[in-house]
Amino acid sequence: MAKRRVLDRLPVVHQLRQSVGLQRGMLVAGLVLTAIFLLCALLAPWLAPYSYSQLSGPDGNFGAQQPPSGAHLLGTTVGGYDVLSRVIWGAQTALYVVIVAIVLSVFIGILLGLVSGYLGGWVDRVLVVIADAIYAFPTLLLAIVVAIAISRGQSDLRSGIISAAASITVVFIPQYFRVVRAEVIRVKSEAFVESAKVIGASTPRIMFRHVLRNSTRTLPLIVTLNASEAIATLAALGFLGFGIEPTAAAEWGYDLNKALSDVAAGIWWTSIPPGIAIVLTILGITLIGESLNDLADPRLRARRRAKAQTPADAVAARQPTSQEFMGEVQ
Repeated sequence: MAKRRVLDRLPVVHQLRQSVGLQRGMLVAGLVLTAIFLLCALLAPWLAPYSYSQLSGPDGNFGAQQPPSGAHLLGTTVGGYDVLSRVIWGAQTALYVVIVAIVLSVFIGILLGLVSGYLGGWVDRVLVVIADAIYAFPTLLLAIVVAIAISRGQSDLRSGIISAAASITVVFIPQYFRVVRAEVIRVKSEAFVESAKVIGASTPRIMFRHVLRNSTRTLPLIVTLNASEAIATLAALGFLGFGIEPTAAAEWGYDLNKALSDVAAGIWWTSIPPGIAIVLTILGITLIGESLNDLADPRLRARRRAKAQTPADAVAARQPTSQEFMGEVQ
């Protein structure tokens, strides 16, 4: 029983037990697709047959736009790279950018939202105006401007990841800021916060120990949805030519850009694999986010319980004897 209770507290196991029917199917599908993406990213050096920038093997150069074969299961690109290797290594690049972007945006957004919501006054007004201005700016255009300002278009792996993550972070900060600020404004009027003030607790202690703990419950849902948006933004930057250089790392958007001319010539293997990788990765993370969002909605949970119960179960659940047995009626 103890092991079962510990397993039930795990986020994934708990959500799987709550979900039913189509909702469970969406969550399982999202978990499977996301697990494949994570495995490809973490095990890229062992899964990829070649390096992301390798142009030759024991038999000489790979050759450009070679069709799928035993040596190259998905063929080669117009630059002479192995397509399968570039797709697998591209998952690692995407994971790096997503982690850095989410960590930065969550940390900065939560901090600004906490300060703005709790302190109020002119600090709140200034931060709200700045956040609204950033939020009103076109997302992709803002990411392009930030990427150009940081890396001047293209860069190596380290600076490319930082510039791409920074450009995505600027876009995501207002979202976390708004959510945390709204929760902080609600929580700071609660009785336990007033009690902490009465006993003489300092403002930083109240903010970070009492208010912050109760203001971040919905952030996991936003993180999953923003992770998929970060991958899409990264692919868009690479497609437009503001990503990472191909000799520094593999990037799906860049490979799609270079495969545009191949599509008209009937060369499908250079564009379809990276495109499918982008679609399936975004789909998997989005399915998880939408499933968690639905499971966190008490109205939808009540609706699912009502559908799962028979009329006799619903009547029995309302009987005082059963409630007294559960300890709800004294």
